[in-house]
Amino acid sequence: MTREEGARIAGEELSDPAYGNAEPGWLQRVLSALGDLVGEFLQGASGLPGGWWTLGPLLVLLVLVVVALIVYARPSRNVRTAQALFGDRAPQTAADHRAAAERHAAGGDHSAAVRERLRAIALELEERGVVAPRPGRTATELAADAGEAMPAQKAALEAAAAVFNDSAYGDRPATPDGYRTLRELDEALSAARPREDAR
Repeated sequence: MTREEGARIAGEELSDPAYGNAEPGWLQRVLSALGDLVGEFLQGASGLPGGWWTLGPLLVLLVLVVVALIVYARPSRNVRTAQALFGDRAPQTAADHRAAAERHAAGGDHSAAVRERLRAIALELEERGVVAPRPGRTATELAADAGEAMPAQKAALEAAAAVFNDSAYGDRPATPDGYRTLRELDEALSAARPREDAR
C-alpha cells in the first residue's frame, strides 16, 4: 500500500460520524482544563520554600481576609449605621438637641425637629440612668429599652419612635402634630420616674 492510499483510507476512517460523537463536550473540556490548572498549581506549590507548610497558612489567611471584607461590607451593617439615632456623629447634650429641635420647629422643618427631639430624649434617658448608653441604638430599640423601665410611657415611646422612623427613613415629612407628640413625651419623661426593679 502506498503512502497516498494509507492517507486516503485513514481520512475516510476518521470522517466516520462515530468519531465525531466520541469527542468530549464543552463541559468536559472545561473540567479537563481546570483539572490541568489545579495540577499545575499543586505541582508549583511543591516547589515553594516550605511547600504546603507555607502555602496552607497563606491560603487560610486569604480566606479570612475575604470573609472579613464580606462581613464588614454587608448591607445590614450599613443600614444599621444609617438608622442609628446619632448616625456617625458624636452626640451633644440633651439640652443642645432640644434647642436645635425648637429652632427647626420654629423654622418649619418638623422632620429635623423630630430627629433632634428624639435625640434629646435618648440622651436625657441615658444621663438619668434609665437606659444604658449604647452606640448605634435605633429609635425602635430606645422605645423598647425605655419602655421596660417606664411601662406607663411605653405606648408613647413606641409612637415617638414610629414618628421618628417615618420621618427619618420612611421619606414622610414630619408634621407639627408629630413634633408635638415628641415634645409632650419629652416633658412627660422628664417628670416620670423609672420603676425601681427595672433599673
